[in-house]
Amino acid sequence: MSRENIVDGCQNAPHRSLFHALGLTEEEQSRPLIGIVSSYNEIVPGHMNLDKIVEAVRLGVAMAGGTPIVFPAIAVCDGIAMGHTGMKYSLVTRDLIADSTEAMALAHGFDGLVMVPNCDKNVPGLLMAAARVNVPTVFVSGGPMLAGKVDGKKTSLSSMFEAVGAYSAGKITEEKLREYECKTCPTCGSCSGMYTANSMNCLTEALGMGLRGNGTIPAVYSARIELAKHAGMAVMNLIKKNIRPRDIMTEKAFMNALTVDMALGCSTNSMLHLPAIAHECGIDIDLDVANRISEKTPNLCHLAPAGRTYMEELDEAGGVYAVMNELSKKKLLSLDCLTVTGKTIGENIEGCINLDHEVIRPVEEPFSKTGGIAVLRGNLAPRGSVVKRSAVLPEMLVHEGPAKVFDCEEDAQSAINAGKIKPGDVVVIRYEGPKGGPGMREMLNPTSAIMGMGLGNSVALITDGRFSGATRGACIGHVSPEAASGGLIGVVKDGDIISIDIPGNKLELKVPQEELDERMKNFVPRTKELSGYLKRYAALVSDGASGAVLN
Repeated sequence: MSRENIVDGCQNAPHRSLFHALGLTEEEQSRPLIGIVSSYNEIVPGHMNLDKIVEAVRLGVAMAGGTPIVFPAIAVCDGIAMGHTGMKYSLVTRDLIADSTEAMALAHGFDGLVMVPNCDKNVPGLLMAAARVNVPTVFVSGGPMLAGKVDGKKTSLSSMFEAVGAYSAGKITEEKLREYECKTCPTCGSCSGMYTANSMNCLTEALGMGLRGNGTIPAVYSARIELAKHAGMAVMNLIKKNIRPRDIMTEKAFMNALTVDMALGCSTNSMLHLPAIAHECGIDIDLDVANRISEKTPNLCHLAPAGRTYMEELDEAGGVYAVMNELSKKKLLSLDCLTVTGKTIGENIEGCINLDHEVIRPVEEPFSKTGGIAVLRGNLAPRGSVVKRSAVLPEMLVHEGPAKVFDCEEDAQSAINAGKIKPGDVVVIRYEGPKGGPGMREMLNPTSAIMGMGLGNSVALITDGRFSGATRGACIGHVSPEAASGGLIGVVKDGDIISIDIPGNKLELKVPQEELDERMKNFVPRTKELSGYLKRYAALVSDGASGAVLN
């Protein structure tokens, strides 16, 4: 399906009449129609500038001889949705975004697409749509937020959530909390650490679907506007060369993305989104491949929340291409993969040197010899679970302690606020998975409270839900199978000993097998009364280990 199917020939005169109703001239109708998918709205801070990005893309398309036409995509702000029912609607929008974009693109015969996302589920949702529609497509995001500053130190959204924990523990005053509130998020853009939005925008560069700087040029920089114009021009070049998303997003490209993911120390949510995007390309990504890649991929970056550097500093250091150039020194990337530049990864990263060895460690001197994400298995997670290893304190890489079990995030948060969580505990939050939540809520509130109260070096958290990219600490999510699907996490009791071995990729419930067999024999998962979209989603969604795709 393309413009010719709806514009050319006498039989399409009715269609042309409707284009005239839009004010499109015959000259515009004769050029390639480029759909610009705008995620702009007035509730997501990361989308506040997308109207300007979209206008720049329009100019780029027009300058290169195309006819730009804008249509919308929805977006949820994970930060605003955090900690309440709204978070049930975050992950589920990934599929709404993919479905609605597919429908708009195929119904109207666009010759090419430029995707303009920014925050968490827009990027993977639109990548899924790009794979389905498979017309020439370029991604250009709204860019990251600049870091805030409190007491002379840079801050990001994770600092804000942890400040709430510090206030609850009596460690800071209400006035200091107010200062964090007013200074932590100083500009538009996706939050300034290596959280999910920035992780996925960086990975568009690694996949080959975004131009250089798409993941790192700050939202408020004029270079972001120039990038958007170049994206509009680039899609026209892709049409000329007939380069499509599935030509770019090959199995080798996904392995490149996972490798860059490990080097950057991206959000654990990338382990939901990359498998889901690959699924749309007809490629299966087993979680175990993450450990195989991690074993040979050094972690080169410790951006917030793992460290004290931010997206603006990654950009100044050379960005994603500089990271990829470092990785190429050890032959860790497939350099022959095609990209939206029309060139290969190897051609793109040539000469992109690392300008700051504190922000991007040289490949010979990494933060660690293994990657930033680990997949853990064991009787508690036979299908897998995920942890951001690069954001775990060394003393918590191996931990064993008694379980404190909660059947929802709110109950866990109340217990943490009431001081009921003690050093050594393993907090277990269940019935928050894709099906059981439903929607697999991110749980930044409890993780930040733990860190803010000073318990990050002694308390672990485990859930069949997921954690925000802003989460740090021994926080293990995506436990599969989930409680609602009859997983062992559903029969864990207070006081059961849980063993965590992140270097050994193990997550075990230390209860005799005979006792576990008895518990599972009598186990009936809890159910919830659902309606609307969440009811349909819960009926169709797979587990976290499969990327929470809809079956």
